[in-house]
Amino acid sequence: MCTPTMWRQVTRMKWKAEFELGVEPMDATHREFVTLLSEMESCAGEDLGHRLEHFAAHTVAHFDQENAWMHACGFPPIRCHTGEHERVLRVIFDVLERVRAGEVDLGRRLIAELSLWFEHHAATMDHALASYIRATGYHIPSATAGQPLQRAAAP
Repeated sequence: MCTPTMWRQVTRMKWKAEFELGVEPMDATHREFVTLLSEMESCAGEDLGHRLEHFAAHTVAHFDQENAWMHACGFPPIRCHTGEHERVLRVIFDVLERVRAGEVDLGRRLIAELSLWFEHHAATMDHALASYIRATGYHIPSATAGQPLQRAAAP
């Protein structure tokens, strides 16, 4: 059986050069996403609920940002990509409720799965979006692009 300690050893999430997609606002947000996942991997069990809440809020903003870019630039497979975002958010919020109810091991499992999911999602769906943004010359408005998403201090 896989214990939380084993999951952390297997999934230790770190930023990799291959995650760079060449659209800096997207890359900056993805760096934050990876950092937050990594921080959750190493946090104490009693802190996981608070960190998962922070991560969930960040992920909502992250996906809202990408969804807005897809709408604005006319990204053809928008339904597929936004549907993926919706499914992931449903899982995150479901697991968050269960972690609040004491199922910390399930939260650890989510972190491991999200690490694997992110690598695939960034390499496929986000890569396609970044390529489309570059190919069409879409300019991400500074109001949504600028800096990475603001990170509130984690508990």
